[in-house]
Amino acid sequence: MRVLFMSTPVPSHFAPMIPLAWALRAAGHDVLVLGQPDIASSALTAGLPAVETGDFYDAVEALTARLPAGQRPNQAGRAQTGDRSPFTLVWPWIMHARYLMKDHLALAAEWAPDLVVCDPFEFSALLVGGVLKVPVVHHCWDIDPLGAQPFAMAQDLLGKRFARHGLPGTLPGPSLVMDACPPSLRGPDAASAGPVRSVRYLPYNGTGPLPDFDTAPPGRRHRVAVSLGSLTASLNGIPLFRSVVDGLEQLKDVEALVTLPGVHHEELGAVGEHTRVVEPVPLNLFLDSCAAIVHHGGTGTTLTACAFGLPQLVLPQIGNESLWAARLQEAGVAVACPEPARQDDPDVICEGVARLLTTPSYPAAARALAVEMAGLPSPAELVGPLEELAGCAG
Repeated sequence: MRVLFMSTPVPSHFAPMIPLAWALRAAGHDVLVLGQPDIASSALTAGLPAVETGDFYDAVEALTARLPAGQRPNQAGRAQTGDRSPFTLVWPWIMHARYLMKDHLALAAEWAPDLVVCDPFEFSALLVGGVLKVPVVHHCWDIDPLGAQPFAMAQDLLGKRFARHGLPGTLPGPSLVMDACPPSLRGPDAASAGPVRSVRYLPYNGTGPLPDFDTAPPGRRHRVAVSLGSLTASLNGIPLFRSVVDGLEQLKDVEALVTLPGVHHEELGAVGEHTRVVEPVPLNLFLDSCAAIVHHGGTGTTLTACAFGLPQLVLPQIGNESLWAARLQEAGVAVACPEPARQDDPDVICEGVARLLTTPSYPAAARALAVEMAGLPSPAELVGPLEELAGCAG
């Protein structure tokens, strides 16, 4: 079986699919990743073959456009999706697909896949599947507040372009939706553009060597990880890191482990003896030594922390991060702090982490969520159903 993976050009959108690609390769199937250089480079780093199309997207550049000096996107009132309108999240990818679908289709037709796996906002994958008459599987990379709305929006705004490629009438939808969000966090009104199968989230936080710090639990102190994502520091986020560090240093029984690119270490300034600032490393290499985590609510960080059963203080910045924060708080796993002014108050950070460490219900709920996730089918267990879907069983 030949499986083509496609993704919008943000590495965090592609990362949740990597364990499935590995599982398919291990089962003897051919895998190819098609995407812009942002995705192709991530695929090659993960040991997967890839073909490039288009130019770099550069999410930091897109987010910093018209960003006021010294303000994070959430402080400027931009890039948060507090409502359920699809436009904030979907419109950029609709426009993106308009200019890349022709090239994507040509490259895909040359490789001739039996199955396409894509993120739900890579709308050109629906064209590939429809024209080549192969099933398309949506692999969710985020909590899904919009259900089938993005698909309907794509049908309205891209239908004529699809028709020019021989797909008149309704847009072909996904044959299957794979969702790594634990069912208990999806919400009672969760909807989808196709039939849904749950898949276990296997943490893939990039590649890197084993950390050079002690990954054993730090004795009498509680280790608290601080991971605010790959974009926050570059989006005027160092004052936020500073408030988090200052808040954690008020807790005398806490050791803070802060992941921050080295280029920003000097800007952060001096830290206390029980705070360690390190280059970003894969979270799965050390989270088992932590008692809690402070993070931004990005999907990869959130689900990795959930898989390790950690209580969480969530400081959402962009996109759907505020929705993750709300769902985790409702589940009793996290303290959510969506207001930018409160995020910048060290006393608020101190109080939030203290609640996580001293209230037994938080670690209990986090452990229960980890057990739920561990009981979902692994990517390897879903290879067989994907073979059947593609008509390649056996």
